[in-house]
Amino acid sequence: MSEFAKHPASPMDISLEPVDKVHLTNDGNLELYFIGAGAAFTKTLNQNNLIVTKGREHLLIDCGTKCSQSLYNVGLPISRIRNFLITHSHADHIGGLEEVQLYGRYVSQIKPRMIITQQYQTILWEQSLRGGSEMSESTPLIFEDLWEPIRPVLVRDAPRETWETTIGDINIKMPRTKHFPDDSPSWKESQWSCGVIIDDRILFTSDTRFDEDLLYSFDEQYRFDVIFHDCQLFTGGIHASINELATLSPNIKSRIVLMHYGDDWRNFQKQASDSGFHSWAKQGHRYRFNRRVAAVK
Repeated sequence: MSEFAKHPASPMDISLEPVDKVHLTNDGNLELYFIGAGAAFTKTLNQNNLIVTKGREHLLIDCGTKCSQSLYNVGLPISRIRNFLITHSHADHIGGLEEVQLYGRYVSQIKPRMIITQQYQTILWEQSLRGGSEMSESTPLIFEDLWEPIRPVLVRDAPRETWETTIGDINIKMPRTKHFPDDSPSWKESQWSCGVIIDDRILFTSDTRFDEDLLYSFDEQYRFDVIFHDCQLFTGGIHASINELATLSPNIKSRIVLMHYGDDWRNFQKQASDSGFHSWAKQGHRYRFNRRVAAVK
């Protein structure tokens, strides 16, 4: 039996079962591993953190409070993660970073690398990471003592502020998103947050409020194979709801995999199916993307 469920009409294959052991290299195909697919307050699901793998390179997108233990449970010490990208500063996305930076400083003596803009580095350090680490030695530490920053560059002519870099053969673009506060009219007035575009094929929204412009403007440019989208099971607050997402076009919905959902997600399976969404993200599963012969624009 194949390790993956084959979908002839789709470039994406999904592992038949949750994996017992996670690897950071593969045969060169783009792969995603969902450490978890749960929202911040879930108790039966891991947090919505993601590993991207392609060939000999990897990237961890977000590192929440449960991330280290969740990876340990599948045979991967978090100290083996070399490359990090953080989408915003809520605990289910950054709560594991203090362990990473202090372990790197005092145990492995290897600095982890982080894709991060100068603007967000200041926010992340001053408002979140500084308190537990700065005074660990007689001379106060700074962010660069604990991390090796990778500076993305601003993408010209993008539909909105977007940053870009590469990790090996993995191309990463980071469009700004409209996550919080709950009354910000657009991403411009929102606190710093971003989604992740992977190899111009996948949009991983991370956390975002309902933002049609994000989806339609970037899909027009990239024609995504799949969109992994934040999905709250009620309307209101700082996350897109399943009811709001249901108003999108059938073409977009057919490529949306719902993620960052609550413990009671099974109660919404029929609604999601009737609305025409692709599926629900599967915690502990691998998603493999077959190589493209030529990019479709």
